[in-house]
Amino acid sequence: MTAERQRRDSMTDPFTGFDLENPDLPKAIKKHAMASGNYPYEDKLDSDSYEEQMYQLQKQLVSLQAHLAESGERVMIVFEGRDAAGKGGTIKRYLENLNPRYNIIAALPKPNNRESTQWYFQRYVDWFPAAGETVLFDRSWYNRAGVEPVMGFCTPEQTEHFLEEAPEFEKRITRDGIHLFKFWLSIGREMQLKRFHDRRHDPLKVWKLSPVDLEALGKWDAYSDAADTMLTRTDSKHAPWTVIRANDKRRSRLNVIRTVLDRLDYKGKDGKAIGEVDNKIVLSAKDFLHHDGEE
Repeated sequence: MTAERQRRDSMTDPFTGFDLENPDLPKAIKKHAMASGNYPYEDKLDSDSYEEQMYQLQKQLVSLQAHLAESGERVMIVFEGRDAAGKGGTIKRYLENLNPRYNIIAALPKPNNRESTQWYFQRYVDWFPAAGETVLFDRSWYNRAGVEPVMGFCTPEQTEHFLEEAPEFEKRITRDGIHLFKFWLSIGREMQLKRFHDRRHDPLKVWKLSPVDLEALGKWDAYSDAADTMLTRTDSKHAPWTVIRANDKRRSRLNVIRTVLDRLDYKGKDGKAIGEVDNKIVLSAKDFLHHDGEE
């Protein structure tokens, strides 16, 4: 049993009797949300510091966009993580000041009848970037290693086949010259419950809750096991995973953008403006798994 699971078991269980419909969030969940999942900070980054850093990073993204348009290089960024981990919000801030003609969101619905009979990766390939483009996947082919097996949408044999194929598939992507980034946004259980609760009782966010989200509430450990297996089997030299501890959305967004800018060479690159990635919350898959992985 991991340290985080022992911590949860040793305290008064904050999940007993949790009612998403109750407008009052249980005090135990509110108290432990930020620290859940071994998060290293007690409070979120203050707004002024966040906005100033984001402004500097977004200027660098504009410079990167210009370089890609001139050079024809291609970038592809995969965002994975539990529901409410902050994937969509991170993508929104990344693209906020960029040209949507060359910076594209790929958020695919469930496959239709025809797509279900194709090679599993085929419908994702259709969204790959052309010269000068950046494509950001809000979930990706890694559905086959996460939500699909946990929710019973595929067979164990199909998941195993995917885990064998994915590293070779990604090797071909990078050999073709595409800059591939893979981010796993990791949040603690109490933080996920808090965010679900916030969504349910915010009329502007309630649409974000899906039946799958609600069903997943009782499958935390199954998702943890699936994520750890995915990170173990599909982390590679040519397509490594970067894990972001994402309980604080502000720090998470900054460090995703910072990681992309840090790893690419482009005209106008300003190391001082980019700053240093926060190694307290930015980890390799190996280091993340060494520290108990998904709790």
